[in-house]
Amino acid sequence: MLKTQSLYSSLSIVRLVAAFIAGASTALSFAPYEIWAIFPLALSFALWQSQTLTAKQSLYYWLSFGFGCFAIGISWVHVSIDTFGGMPIFVSITLMAILAMYLAIYPAVAGYLLSKLSRTPKYTLNPYFTYLGLFPALWVLTEWLRGWVFTGFPWIWAGYSQTLGPLSELASFIGALGLSFIVALVAGSLILLTQKRIFPVLVILPILALSAWAAPLLNPISTSGKTVKVALVQGNIPQSMKWEPDALWPTMLKYMDMTREQFDDASSVDIVIWPEAAIPAPEAMVEDFLMDVSKVASINNTAIVTGIISHQQQDFFNSLIVLGNYHQKHQQSADYIGDGTNQFKKHHLLPIGEFVPFASLLRPIAPFFNLPMSSFQRGDYTQPNLVALGYHIAPAICYEIAFPEQVRASVTDETDMLLTVSNDAWFGASNGPLQHMEIAQMRAIEMGKPLLRGTNNGITAVVDPHGRITDAIPQFEAGVLVTNIQLFQGQTWFRKIGQLPLLILCGLLVLLGVIDYLRK
Repeated sequence: MLKTQSLYSSLSIVRLVAAFIAGASTALSFAPYEIWAIFPLALSFALWQSQTLTAKQSLYYWLSFGFGCFAIGISWVHVSIDTFGGMPIFVSITLMAILAMYLAIYPAVAGYLLSKLSRTPKYTLNPYFTYLGLFPALWVLTEWLRGWVFTGFPWIWAGYSQTLGPLSELASFIGALGLSFIVALVAGSLILLTQKRIFPVLVILPILALSAWAAPLLNPISTSGKTVKVALVQGNIPQSMKWEPDALWPTMLKYMDMTREQFDDASSVDIVIWPEAAIPAPEAMVEDFLMDVSKVASINNTAIVTGIISHQQQDFFNSLIVLGNYHQKHQQSADYIGDGTNQFKKHHLLPIGEFVPFASLLRPIAPFFNLPMSSFQRGDYTQPNLVALGYHIAPAICYEIAFPEQVRASVTDETDMLLTVSNDAWFGASNGPLQHMEIAQMRAIEMGKPLLRGTNNGITAVVDPHGRITDAIPQFEAGVLVTNIQLFQGQTWFRKIGQLPLLILCGLLVLLGVIDYLRK
């Protein structure tokens, strides 16, 4: 009883509610709001409130902060569960709460370890190391773990809050997780300011401002002088119809008709992009259609990249294939080979949506665990670039674009552009597709390559290597985005070194904290 009273003596309900609200406010840092300053301010508020708590109290406090962050920040997941999962509203909200609580464990662990390692009854760690070293390191390592454990969910990392902020260009050197470190570092500086330690703010903020100004100047990428004309086709097929057998041919013909209009121009496009599963059927069912499309594309000096369901023996894959001209323009009536070459098979599958863990137990429970096409196999982690009209394209299908190291593994010295295709119709008019777009913009900055994003109902867009959307089609409209893409040469520092140096640094900082704790 005394222990329980001790736990709640400093950890009041009011403080837990304040933690939840602070966490919930971080949703405003991400798309579509993009108020980038809120995340470091929310973190600094949470640090300020938790600085007098014990380690156990900090665990509950940061769990409440994390629950607010994810319950609001990824509330859009509820749309797919409720609308397409066939579950009662109470069950869908419960599942969302369980997911948010699981994700909240990671910031809770960071807060617990910060308190545990920095304070004992007899000793308090140097506050400069606590807030400028240990806290950013713990925050980054727990975010990284969240993006890895159980196949990973690296959504709304703190670094993504800076995608359109003044620090965004630094991602070409340190990546999204590096920006997370900086966000936590700024939060630590602000908490020290409340302790009348102004030196960190006077030093760190000017250094960050100077770095943000210098980053574009020091970025080793430059224009190559080459351009490619692309057309991204947004079919806007209702999700309720997409996998209906009767809708297969109308869907395919709609994409072909929208594409054929681009061949009437005197200077037809070089590459046409159709979105994820634009052809919602296995290759074997639509061989004649693929043959015809490949011939039309070849005759018009064009390559068409499309999502499709590919298969090998009894295994099915969420794939991208290239129809028409592979290596160069040639007006020949080329058949589609369909032998698995020049094809990309999705590796990082979406749990429940594309594979069901413990399928024999979960599938009988509810329709939610039997969504269409939820039994895919994985492709290889590293696969060759797609080649379309001689251009090398590093692809990522839907969820995969959220994994920076996987995208980095796909980019080679020959890569001309990044491509991500998706079908975000599962999430309606929620913030999910907008956050997905934001993540794709960060990959463009990290890799220093233009990025094409083709979707079923939005956001279909083109992003330059600085993360800026240069062209886009409005959501929930059928349309074709035609634009000339400027190509770039050179490699960003993040493309060269990846996340490993940052993770090693964070690991060493935590190790110093552990060593100091053990010496007490």
